[in-house]
Amino acid sequence: MRNVSLDDVDHLPVDVLPIGTDYPPGYLLPRHSHRRAQLLYGASGTMLVETDDGSWTVPTDRAVLIPPGTAHEVHMLSVSTWSLYIEPDAVPWWPARCTVVDIGPLLRELLRAANELPADYDVDGRDGAVTRLALYELRRLSPLPTAISLPRNEPYRSLCRAYLAAPDVSVTNDDWARTAATSARSLDRHFRAETGSSPAAWRAKARLLAGLPLLQTMTVTQVAAHLGYASPAAFTAAFTRTFHTPPSAFTRGG
Repeated sequence: MRNVSLDDVDHLPVDVLPIGTDYPPGYLLPRHSHRRAQLLYGASGTMLVETDDGSWTVPTDRAVLIPPGTAHEVHMLSVSTWSLYIEPDAVPWWPARCTVVDIGPLLRELLRAANELPADYDVDGRDGAVTRLALYELRRLSPLPTAISLPRNEPYRSLCRAYLAAPDVSVTNDDWARTAATSARSLDRHFRAETGSSPAAWRAKARLLAGLPLLQTMTVTQVAAHLGYASPAAFTAAFTRTFHTPPSAFTRGG
């Protein structure tokens, strides 16, 4: 199914509802939730998923597992998605928090095939076998560390959201403290309590996450310069240390 509303088919008596959707560039899918678990795969573009407690960057050819009932919004950067909406009882092992995962070649093709199925697909025939094998493959996925915690309280949450939208290497703790009308020491203490990270370490990871969508249209050298790194080597080292894979793995054709 393509470009179909989940609400129109959620009543169907199947464990898995595959729905593909095409989004215009820069589309913001407003905060919502659904009773089914969701695998949200980006066949193209990059997705930025946000919940109350975190933000997940989902590069092309990766997916995010969204727990049932979790309120989330998604910023679509030139994205076409292939989703599986799954009855919670069919995936009792589903993570309790959003998780970005790598998608291998077999599951990618299963998702492609599943999203071409009609709403009334034959669960006992070949179509049903495709969705069952997709569920089996889901249990073999490898998580990617492309999440970052978000404070729940203001003004810290707004500071973080603004930085994610426009990371700037020149921003300091003192800058944030002035904006928050507090001391740098108090900012550090409250920020660590909410995110488990220092503000400086949080901003460093946020800058690297901002590089993921850029790698689809720019070279590693260009992204390193854009994000304010002294050299491509410095960017590559920081990126690999954080995400356990080099930035070249996220370039178009990488």
